[in-house]
Amino acid sequence: MGDWQSVIVSWKHACKFTKLSYNNKLRLQKGNHMMCKRIVAAAALLVGASVVQAADISPAVIFDMGGKFDKSFNQGVYDGVEKFKSESGIEYREFEVTNEAQREQALRRMAQRGANPILSIGFAQAGPLEIVAKEFPDTSFTIIDGVVDLPNVRSVVFKEHEGSFLVGMLAAMASEGDPVGFVGGMDIPLIRRFACGFQQGAKHADPTTTVIENMTGTTPSAWNDPGRGSELAKGQFDKGVEVIYAAAGGTGTGVYQAAKDSGKLAIGVDSNQNYLHPGTMLSSMLKRVDVAAYNTFADAQNGTWTPGMEVLGLAEEGVGWALDVHNEAMITAEMKSALEDASAKIVAGDLKVHDYMSDNACTY
Repeated sequence: MGDWQSVIVSWKHACKFTKLSYNNKLRLQKGNHMMCKRIVAAAALLVGASVVQAADISPAVIFDMGGKFDKSFNQGVYDGVEKFKSESGIEYREFEVTNEAQREQALRRMAQRGANPILSIGFAQAGPLEIVAKEFPDTSFTIIDGVVDLPNVRSVVFKEHEGSFLVGMLAAMASEGDPVGFVGGMDIPLIRRFACGFQQGAKHADPTTTVIENMTGTTPSAWNDPGRGSELAKGQFDKGVEVIYAAAGGTGTGVYQAAKDSGKLAIGVDSNQNYLHPGTMLSSMLKRVDVAAYNTFADAQNGTWTPGMEVLGLAEEGVGWALDVHNEAMITAEMKSALEDASAKIVAGDLKVHDYMSDNACTY
């Protein structure tokens, strides 16, 4: 029951008592009862207005480079907004960015058409969003993976290094002394954060583990280049790598296919990608962008959307690792126990995972 509904019920009880008291010729007067009735009526009107306002939303999402069906980051967002649509019956507008110039245009166009809230996906949308959000101060914006400090913007970021630490442990334990690999998408500090967390986890599980890293490129096209991902993976397998963790958007599908073809193992990212190649996918590092996307629309519908910054790590269940029917046969009791123990220590603050983005260095 909402707060205003509680108010109505409380006043109805009070008015009922007032009426009874009046009939019993106590000191209460008839005017008291009439005043109660007016208050209940006014409260009911407020509730009605509140419900209309809360439900009167026109949400929109702007997917970033790689497309909403990249099976990774964008698709996690897609799954979240689709869940909202399914549960609420509220449709949403959408746009898929295919070149950098479209970001600001798409944001402004959505705002001009009355979309509210507007969900902006990816760090690269932070600059354009800051410009457009200032132009439309009455519109609520949420950005995932970026930070915009404005009174009408919610910024949601994740502790990717914590989740990557856990799958790094998993990779090292599965490789049993052989090298492990990392394939990143666009070479930016955010992806270096994934790589550094993975390296720390691998070294934590086995200090002798060698970690080989490659980035796909330095432009946004690095997020959607499966062919290049496959090449990089094959090169690492030729160097003795047994398990590769890919944090590369749609490029990762090439890594996973190469792992399957080579009889090696791979680890997915963002969404649960275990289903792609059962028996090849050791696990996936979960980054709950689906939950962040769903919450943005649901909070707006409920009238509880607020601006500010949200930082989601293991403690907030914003990151984690995937264990399901597709990979459970590959995860030993020892592996599971080790990851659960490390996770608990990270949450408690007893195990520190260095954040690459804190000093642009992977030191630990």
